[in-house]
Amino acid sequence: MKLSNRSRWLMAAAAFLMASLYVLPIWKVALSAPQYPEGLGMEIRITTITGFKPNDLDNINNLNHYIGMQRIVPESIPELRFFPWIVAGLIALAAAAAITGRRWLVGAWVALLAMFAIAGLADFYRWSYDYGHNLDVENAILKIPGMTYQPPLLGTKKLLNFTATSLPGLGGIAAALALLLGVAALWLDRQRGSPKGTKPALVRTPTPKVA
Repeated sequence: MKLSNRSRWLMAAAAFLMASLYVLPIWKVALSAPQYPEGLGMEIRITTITGFKPNDLDNINNLNHYIGMQRIVPESIPELRFFPWIVAGLIALAAAAAITGRRWLVGAWVALLAMFAIAGLADFYRWSYDYGHNLDVENAILKIPGMTYQPPLLGTKKLLNFTATSLPGLGGIAAALALLLGVAALWLDRQRGSPKGTKPALVRTPTPKVA
């Protein structure tokens, strides 16, 4: 049995949402402190990392040097080189499911997107852990024994006089919605294919003959 037209449209919408990752940030990290009343921030995209404002990334790197953290250099992050290809594959698979209507393609797409999301979050945690713990203490201007500067994976955290907030960007929200659309397409198709309940047939009891 092939997908219903409604499920196909859901998969087409999921492909469109995934395509938005090429222009929208997946994740964002904001920093606020008294000496930066306008705040600082960076956006993680599938091909690069940029600042909220033109000089934000440079300012963050200068602060990182002050406490011994590594510079954030997008060109040195290998994940940003193959993320676009993974997203392109997911878009193509969602489009193929919408065009052919094959249910197993939807199941494969949902599983792959879920694994990609989990792997991406785990990689972001590993990356932020390395930046926040692997410090050049000897050359740091500010040295606080035992202090680490890992931003939160999700939510808000106090780092010295800075407040770091980590949240999904519009692209990350779009990817989550795409995953929900894929799950909805499977669920609706399963509901369509499930057998409907039938009323039990009436059994006539034969009337006994009177001799």
